[in-house]
Amino acid sequence: MSVFTIDCNYVLPELACAYLVVEGKEASFIENNTTKAVPILLSELKKHNISKENVKYIIITHVHLDHAGGTSALLEECPNATVIAHPRAAPHLVSPKRLIDSAKQVYGEENFLKLYGEIQSVPENRIYTPYDGEIIQWGSRYFKFIYTRGHANHHFVIYDSFTNGVFTGDSFGIGYPYLQKGTSPFLFPSTTPTDFDPIEAKVSLQKIKDTEAEKAYLTHFGVWEYVETGIRQMYDGLSYMEEIFLLAQDASLQEDQIDEFVKNKVSLYFHKEVEKRNLPSSVYEYLNLDIEINSMGIAFAVKRARKKNQQNAV
Repeated sequence: MSVFTIDCNYVLPELACAYLVVEGKEASFIENNTTKAVPILLSELKKHNISKENVKYIIITHVHLDHAGGTSALLEECPNATVIAHPRAAPHLVSPKRLIDSAKQVYGEENFLKLYGEIQSVPENRIYTPYDGEIIQWGSRYFKFIYTRGHANHHFVIYDSFTNGVFTGDSFGIGYPYLQKGTSPFLFPSTTPTDFDPIEAKVSLQKIKDTEAEKAYLTHFGVWEYVETGIRQMYDGLSYMEEIFLLAQDASLQEDQIDEFVKNKVSLYFHKEVEKRNLPSSVYEYLNLDIEINSMGIAFAVKRARKKNQQNAV
């Protein structure tokens, strides 16, 4: 076994993870969650008798803080590591102020610090940005970096040749272990603000399918081995979210009605899926945040599309 799932204990257990990939005497982290998770990541490293000096790469699928908030703190602990990030993500690592300010607006100063801690700048000379489709050989395996828009414009997934698996970030959806205790597996798309694009998300889904990977390493959460089932569920879920996006652009819906309209439709989707699988109502401890965030992402996309249409009409 060379890939190890690390529960970052973000908000709740088994909600967000990072991965430690071991290659001989070296290791790489894929995702790092927040500064609060760094001691957990280093503990996992120690468990496998690998020194911090032998961390080769710190890879992030995209710069959202539940995936990359701990990058600067982890890099300080790993003196020889190189951060690998999408070229559109790298500037936010070097100058994180805009990202921090945006998150503070959403969560508030106190909650932001509680969730994410202090986030420092990452030195530009320690970041590498692969091109779309680039392959990096590392020992007995290679990583292939594939750009995947739809969830975020600065997102890529990483195909791992050794395990025939893909580290999918949020491009292959969310599948908390707690949601897999019903009558069938449950995977759903994440439509987080501000880059949700259902068409691009489906293109990215096809790119993941084209790798012919046997498993997906989800950040939320763990190893997903039902790849074909996951592709179908993601396609259906994205189609449903796209339908909400299109319905909410109806001219009869006022601007101040969009948020509530979208949230009601998104909530209906989740309630139907939960009921269909006979899952207990306790799953909403996990799902309520996703309902809120997915609704915000779709509503934001609707308002942006409306504004663009109005400008074009002038």
